[in-house]
Amino acid sequence: MKISYEQQVQSRKTFAIISHPDAGKTTLTEKLLYFGGAIREAGTVKGRKNSKHAMSDWMEIEKQRGISVTSSVLEFQYNDYHVNILDTPGHEDFSEDTYRTLTAADSATMLIDVAKGVEAQTIKLFKVCRMRRIPIFTFINKLDRQGKEPFELMEELEDVLGIRSYPMNWPIGMGQDFKAVYDRHNKRLELYNHENPSKIDIISISGPLDPKIDEIINDEGLVNQFREEMELLDVAGDQYEKEQIDNGKLTPIFFGSAISNFGVQTFLEHFLEMAPAPTPRKSNEGVVEPLDQKFSGFVFKIQANMNPAHRDRIAFLRITSGVFKKGMNVNHVRLGKTMRLAQPTQFLAQSRSAVEEAYAGDIIGLFDPGTFRIGDTLVENGSFEFDEMPHFSPEHFCAISVKDALKHKSYEKGIRQLTEEGAIQLFQTYQKAVEQQIVGVVGVLQFEVLEHRLKSEYKVDIRLERLPFSYARWIAGETKDIEAFARTQRNLVKDRDDRLVALFENDFQMRTAQGKYPNIKFYENSFIKA
Repeated sequence: MKISYEQQVQSRKTFAIISHPDAGKTTLTEKLLYFGGAIREAGTVKGRKNSKHAMSDWMEIEKQRGISVTSSVLEFQYNDYHVNILDTPGHEDFSEDTYRTLTAADSATMLIDVAKGVEAQTIKLFKVCRMRRIPIFTFINKLDRQGKEPFELMEELEDVLGIRSYPMNWPIGMGQDFKAVYDRHNKRLELYNHENPSKIDIISISGPLDPKIDEIINDEGLVNQFREEMELLDVAGDQYEKEQIDNGKLTPIFFGSAISNFGVQTFLEHFLEMAPAPTPRKSNEGVVEPLDQKFSGFVFKIQANMNPAHRDRIAFLRITSGVFKKGMNVNHVRLGKTMRLAQPTQFLAQSRSAVEEAYAGDIIGLFDPGTFRIGDTLVENGSFEFDEMPHFSPEHFCAISVKDALKHKSYEKGIRQLTEEGAIQLFQTYQKAVEQQIVGVVGVLQFEVLEHRLKSEYKVDIRLERLPFSYARWIAGETKDIEAFARTQRNLVKDRDDRLVALFENDFQMRTAQGKYPNIKFYENSFIKA
């Protein structure tokens, strides 16, 4: 039976997973892939040297450090759904990559450690989701360990994040006493087996008062506590309201343990029913609807050397409307020229497969010979551009140089490609007498990644010398004012587009300059045009 265009679009579910480091995000991603049939065995992030690495952590440095340093795209089919997971770095030093990746998502899954609750990086990422008003689904992880009480976690969500919650299921016990979760919608118990957590027995019941619960749980104290909590939820808890969920004002909560597979498949099935299909995107010519059959999309990520043997570069494109077909001609709006998209791929992290066609909501990879930038818009007809892509002011700076002058050509290629990826920001001193390249990053761990990638991917050793600056401000004004400012500043640099940027060591120094030059505007963000 032929599937209509509307059905194809409605079957797409594109979401990001956000969390604080060590909450279990990569593990949850692996288990979703496992249940989706995309991989045969879920990897482990930490542990013995011979353990399988997480599918989404494909970079060598990720395998060595056991952390995610770049976003991965993971695509699979589940029942009648076409699922695109955007696995984002949890570490705050790579938050800029995460923020950009969230622009390609229609919803987010927020992962919370039951023992630690809402943590710092979760708060930052939640704010980005809230700004975009996308639905947020919460998975409270590690129920097989002792942690905070469920009501305490719900209160924390409201007090810290400002979002109300509706538990889709409810735990009976925790840690060593963890017995089961009760599925409120389907009225069933999912029993936890401590000896074999992957073996999940599901028993239908009539509700919390069903006497079968007493027989199955066989712990009067836990059963009584469970019934009291369910009564309190029914009387005083928030009601399930789809409109509130769609607006990001109410988050459905799921309890489980990703490491032991418990609750993951239930979460996946509920989530796919509740999460939105592809949503509209704003452009400079109005809102672009996903059901518009004219193709359009935007580049939200560029990644060099996904396959080091081929030294390739891939631009990740979120399709916002219409049908993509291999070999089609599109308008590259920034360059104002027509181009043929001949080698599209879809992803399972580093692995990829050729794609003949794709629909609104899908993420595809385009071979990039240096044509694309983050934020570029591609359209089948017209010349509109999507909203600007977030691009943040670096807070840490290093002077950078190549150790071996004979490797200068490889160094320049590597530094240019990593800059175009958005992994770093590169500046050049403004004064011609002192020619120096300066690298700016949001988090200091990015320096380590830069050094590692230049060494492993481009065979180049570099010197990094820390500089005292903490603030970068893009400046604009009349030529005479800029020239007067430049004569007195030794901290003036140019970015890759020759825009002037002033670097400051501290807030006092920055405010002094702003007061002394009131006709000059100082901008915190340089925006990449979409």
